[in-house]
Amino acid sequence: MVILMDRLDTPSGQRAVARCTELGRAPYSDMEGGLFRPYLGPSYRATCERLAQWMEQAGMATRMDAAGNLVGRYEGLVPDAPAVLLGSHIDSVRDGGFYDGMLGVILGIETVAHFAHAGKRFPFALEVIGFGDEEGSRFPTGMLTSHAVAGVPQDPDPAMADWAGEATLASALAEFGLDAGHMHRAARRRDGILAYVEAHIEQGPALEAADRALGVVSAIAAQQRYRITLRGMAGHAGTVAMALRRDALAGAADIILAAERIGRAGTDGLVATVGSLDVVPGAANVVPGEVVLSLDVRAGSNAGRDQAVADILQAARHTCAQRGLEMDITLQQDLDATPCDGRLTELMEQAVGSVTGAPAPVLVSGAGHDAMIMAHLAPVSMLFIRCAGGISHNPAESVTPADTDAAFRALITFIGLLERHSG
Repeated sequence: MVILMDRLDTPSGQRAVARCTELGRAPYSDMEGGLFRPYLGPSYRATCERLAQWMEQAGMATRMDAAGNLVGRYEGLVPDAPAVLLGSHIDSVRDGGFYDGMLGVILGIETVAHFAHAGKRFPFALEVIGFGDEEGSRFPTGMLTSHAVAGVPQDPDPAMADWAGEATLASALAEFGLDAGHMHRAARRRDGILAYVEAHIEQGPALEAADRALGVVSAIAAQQRYRITLRGMAGHAGTVAMALRRDALAGAADIILAAERIGRAGTDGLVATVGSLDVVPGAANVVPGEVVLSLDVRAGSNAGRDQAVADILQAARHTCAQRGLEMDITLQQDLDATPCDGRLTELMEQAVGSVTGAPAPVLVSGAGHDAMIMAHLAPVSMLFIRCAGGISHNPAESVTPADTDAAFRALITFIGLLERHSG
């Protein structure tokens, strides 16, 4: 389907899809033939400039905060009124889809544009935020910039290198005229934010299976992410006897299977994933001497996640003892289960029901979102949008203009309900 941008001169879900599509190629991607938009990279700069143009056309004043987040503000009936914050993240994984994160930012802009076009203002301001780093797509940490906005201590190391080894956090921020030592200045005051609202593709198949366009998120699953380093002894593949080997990769295989076994046996939405594996020296004729693997564990509760982590790491220690391996474990991300605000959830359910003519499905998100961090600052609400096959973090990621337009209208309705129920 071809969407002609010059015909999309009014806010809509169709225009949101078209804009996401526009941002899926150069100069808005650092990758040939696919989408990769790392935090503070060249494509990030180009994307922020384009988003700022759309924000300004929608009647917003724009700025980049001290953490590199893009913020647009549409004033309320009185200056400096507290804000309802709409948004999601700008960055993408390598070879990702067009809609993960970005659709929430664009829908925020479209929502504000709708009210600006109608000349409507509220007792509160409306702000749209595009978070710079949710995915951990460039530096070895995720949700870096929402931590800064929420004022949640994280103390990132300015000297930490990006995945390519080409820049540090400090040098990347400096390219944007920002100072790594001042990231905390992005923190917002609690009395300045009434709510944070994030629209996002579901990243799962539940809505599609139920033949529903939209769902409302009641909570976001607990998550922990680890970097595990196994050290054995490298040796010649033809001369080191099997019984004498300290093969780090074989040990990693045992741990991966243990994580899968424990994840499958769990309840409470438990999932366990090893998604990356670095093998040293990585030669066909050498017994691997070192392996670095990731471990990502999520569940609907902190207790369920923590028990699974304990079981997997115990299995890993047993494997290392049997195989004569050394193991280092580094916790890289620790996110508590996050309930969405009950009052806002009810209003979002009403909005979805009004737009779709049916009760809103209520879901728990297994994926992490900036809303998890923003919940430390303000009440949060999340709206899910059906995606084809539940596919995300993949070029095949897809939404329909009709579903996205339903989300657009639900956000408009939600803001109206929030006005009637505020104060």
